[in-house]
Formats: sequence, structure tokens, C-alpha cells
Amino acid sequence: MVFLDFERPLEKLYQQLEKIKEIEAQGDIDVSGNIKELDKKIKSQRKEIYNNLTGWQKVQLSRHPDRPYTLHYILSMCEKFKELHGDRCFKDDKAIVGGIGQIDGQTVVIIGQQKGVNTKMRQYRNFGMANPEGYRKALRLMKMAERFGFPVICLIDTPGAFPGIEAEERGQAEAIARNLFEMAQLRTQIICVVIGEGASGGAIGIGLGDRVHMMENTWYSVISPESCSSILWRSWDFKEQAAEALKLTAEHMYEFGIIDGIIKEPLGGAHSAPNDMAKILKKHLKKEIAELKEIPMEELLRMRLKKYRNMGVYGRSEEMLEVAVKAEKSK
Repeated sequence: MVFLDFERPLEKLYQQLEKIKEIEAQGDIDVSGNIKELDKKIKSQRKEIYNNLTGWQKVQLSRHPDRPYTLHYILSMCEKFKELHGDRCFKDDKAIVGGIGQIDGQTVVIIGQQKGVNTKMRQYRNFGMANPEGYRKALRLMKMAERFGFPVICLIDTPGAFPGIEAEERGQAEAIARNLFEMAQLRTQIICVVIGEGASGGAIGIGLGDRVHMMENTWYSVISPESCSSILWRSWDFKEQAAEALKLTAEHMYEFGIIDGIIKEPLGGAHSAPNDMAKILKKHLKKEIAELKEIPMEELLRMRLKKYRNMGVYGRSEEMLEVAVKAEKSK
């Protein structure tokens, strides 16, 4: 079991619990009372810690090495899943997985970033950082879903799109922009869920949908706290302050109207009960699909566009208004 910095009190309690269980296994001493007391303390301590998490602590949880990734959810939720490969232009990007699956009889197209569960697999998956071909593969699968009337599910978990020169040479920005353009008018239901990290264009490239939700201990922002700190303070040492300033938690995103809801995680985070988290997500997706399928397609498209047009706050200063009026009169 991996403990993060702010979970140190829990680590000590777990160590005590392991020692007591060893004593119980070695002799005839009844220590069941001690075990129950420690279990009670662990639950109480965990509740206290997780009810008062900072923005940076949620960023840490989103990156927990035991946190379930896209393939865990796909294989847990789907009775059948067939992964599809390639963008039909360049190659198959392993950082994005996608294919056709069935959730309790409902056929869906599922797409998501996959980081890899160990060092070798992380290198194979490029740490969940997609190249242009990954976004083009995702779009190919979305267009296929549109053709057959299958709902699209996007699971977002990436530290960002791959920033290498070769990605830019192959059209990284165009690929992400093209996905946004096409997803805005895709004639099928789209549900997006941030299951881990939601960083920059890497996340938004598969993140435009009719319903966008975030799991409780995830983040969604144009930049990571470390990169923000390095730009503003010329050092990564201020990443905690940056995380608070960016307001990147699920609660902030819901308050700003960027997402439609927050999916509660088991106490201790998704990594503490990955199978339970998969069941929670499955139940949530079934509910969202059922609701969206009741909406006529033309109305759904209208609602999708209106939703994104209404995002953000903007204004026009009197000075700029005066300049604009003069410019108009001079024509």
C-alpha cells in the first residue's frame, strides 16, 4: 500500500494493525478487540483527512500509482469490449485506447487515455500523453459511433498532449482543434468523465460532451500546478500555491459551470476500492445514457452548443466600446 505525504497518520495506524495481526497469527492471544479499535481509528482518521483536502492534495491523489486507469474501468464495466486501432493516416497511438463495448446490453464506443500500470507500460503508453494520431484515432471512432447511433463515452486522464517536436510536425494543434469542431456537432450522445488528471489541450481533445463530469479527487486545468509555478515563480517549489490559485478541483469546475456534476469516490479515493469505483461509474454512465437518449437529436445538439457558448465571463470596457463605435462610424 502506497501512502502519500498527507496520509502519514494513516500509515502509522496500518503499521500497528499489521503488528497486531502478526501477534494474533503467532499465538492464541485474542486481539480481536484491539483490531476493531484500530479499524475504527483508521476509518475516523481517513474521514478527517479526506474531508479537508487541499487542491494540491487532490492533484496528488489523481496521480496515485494505484489509482485505476481507463482500461480498468472498461474491462470492469463492459461484458464485451473490442479494442480498435489506428488513425488510418499514420499509426496506432498507444496513449489513447478505444473501441466498442456493451454496458448491460447497451452498445457504446469508449475512448480514453491510458497511462500504464508499471514503468514498462508507462513508456509503452507514453505516460498517457497522446500524439496527433491518438486524437485522430479517437475522432475516427466517434464518427463510427455517429454512423451506427452508439453513445460515446470519453474517459479523461492525461498530464497533457505530447509536447515533442514530432507531434507538432504532424499537426498536434490541428488534431485537437478538429476534434473540438467535430464533437460540437457529432450526432450522437457524448459523455465525458475526468477520472484522473485533466490537463490542457490533451484533456479537452476528447472532453467536449453533452454531459461532462469529474470524479471527486481529480483536477481539470489549462496547466499543471508545477508548470504554472515554474512560469510565475521560476521554480516548482510553489506548486501548492499554484494549485490553489488555479482553482482546478471538481468543486471549482462545478461552481464555474465547466462541468455538470461530481462523481463521489469511495472514502480514501478510487485507488482504495477500484472495483467499487467501477460500479459507481457504471451506474452513473447508464443513468446519463438513458437520460440523453430521451432527448431528440436536434435538441441535443442545440443544448450542447448553448452549453459551451455560455461558458466563461467576459465584458467590454467603455473605452473599448468608444473605439469600436468610432471605427464603425469611420467606415
